[in-house]
Amino acid sequence: MWDNCRLLNFVSGALFLMAATVLIYTLVQHYGLPRFLPLKTVNVQGMHADHDELKHITREQIETIVRRHVQGNFLSVNLIAVRDAFTRLPWVRDAKVERDWPLALNIRLEEHQVLAHWGSHALVNSHGEVFRVVLDEKMPVFTAPMEANSKEITRRYRQFSKALAPLQQSISEINLSSRHAWRIHLNTGTVLELGRHEIEKRLQRYVSVYHHSIAHLNQDKPLAYVDLRYTNGFAVYMPEAEKPLKNKQISEKET
Repeated sequence: MWDNCRLLNFVSGALFLMAATVLIYTLVQHYGLPRFLPLKTVNVQGMHADHDELKHITREQIETIVRRHVQGNFLSVNLIAVRDAFTRLPWVRDAKVERDWPLALNIRLEEHQVLAHWGSHALVNSHGEVFRVVLDEKMPVFTAPMEANSKEITRRYRQFSKALAPLQQSISEINLSSRHAWRIHLNTGTVLELGRHEIEKRLQRYVSVYHHSIAHLNQDKPLAYVDLRYTNGFAVYMPEAEKPLKNKQISEKET
């Protein structure tokens, strides 16, 4: 037996593990679980790509959650319970909770990065997710029949904004109807009716002809309405005008 190195290594390892287990058990029984490896530091910071500061989550909210949910010691603290408590805060999109040996807990919070209003009762973040917070700031407004449409509208918003950039026009509101028809409200006050089909092509038509024709009609007052739901043209509605001005190449209106 004493000549068998592998067996001796196994026996010595087992004895060491047993001794360590007994030592830990004795310390826990003698000092109590919370007093053994007590948590001395809880670090909370943001995990935004550009900075780690928290803009909307208050110190009071953090202290309340730490006081109520960070229970036990370094080994026994329930990381899942702590994470769940933080993710229930309205401004928290995600949270990561990790032990930092030997006596610290690191908590990183991802705040929602606001992109737009969702109607009048919620917000949309940069991932196209709706969250329930009221914020009194001027931002684009998205409306749709269902919250499930929010990611599609966010994607379209970025496409539309890029297309309108050469005109130095921006989007103040996007409406998606129950029939899946798109309408854009510009910062100039003009409404673009895009309909349901060939959305990008119709918007590009507006951009390509704007300086050649539409801009000349837009000198004193912004156009009220541009209907792009035509095969090769569009209809322009002037402010307070009873009849639209139509492009010469206009053909049958689609949807």
